[in-house]
Amino acid sequence: MADAAQIPDEAETRARWGGFQWSEANAEKVKEIIGRYPKGREHSAIMPLLDLAQRQVGAETNTQGWLPIPVIEYVARQVDMPYIRALEVVSFYTMYNMVPVGRHHVQVCGTTPCMLRGSDDVLAACKAKGLKKGATTADGLFTLTEVECLGACVNAPMVQINDDNYEDLTFESMTAILEALARGETPKPGPQIDRHRAAPVGGPTVLKDYVTEGGASA
Repeated sequence: MADAAQIPDEAETRARWGGFQWSEANAEKVKEIIGRYPKGREHSAIMPLLDLAQRQVGAETNTQGWLPIPVIEYVARQVDMPYIRALEVVSFYTMYNMVPVGRHHVQVCGTTPCMLRGSDDVLAACKAKGLKKGATTADGLFTLTEVECLGACVNAPMVQINDDNYEDLTFESMTAILEALARGETPKPGPQIDRHRAAPVGGPTVLKDYVTEGGASA
């Protein structure tokens, strides 16, 4: 997107991340991940390995994590893949961050269902709390990104914050979520209204006997 942050200076990035190595725990996970695929098909492991690397960078920086160029190169070597192929994966999927992000990566869906049901109000709530698209707040807490469909259209509008989805949002509920995160709390993910997952608002309208017997929650 036009308002996306610029990739950091490569010399500084290499000075900081040129010596990247798997942590002891992650090195064991790498063996497990690569072992899922037949010999000669190790390239198939590139996505989970990149995700693992991003999470390790996040753990080291107390953020949601990102993928510096030296880290991408390191991961590509793990599966004998040309760096450019790994970079193609990173640059295609928004689950990978190519620039540093804050502790909470707020990804607002702006695709049609969310837009029609109020994503502008969600973005307005973010703006009111000092978040700016493509930027990280001065305190390092939040990075705001507008993304394409995140797959929760029934519960639009929604955002993904780190590994959690927050759905059926309004200006007020989005504000409350951001304030809770700023206080160090963990807001309840999922629908922010009276809805069980993607069920009808207020509860089921059919198969009510099935619900009372506990089937719907099984």
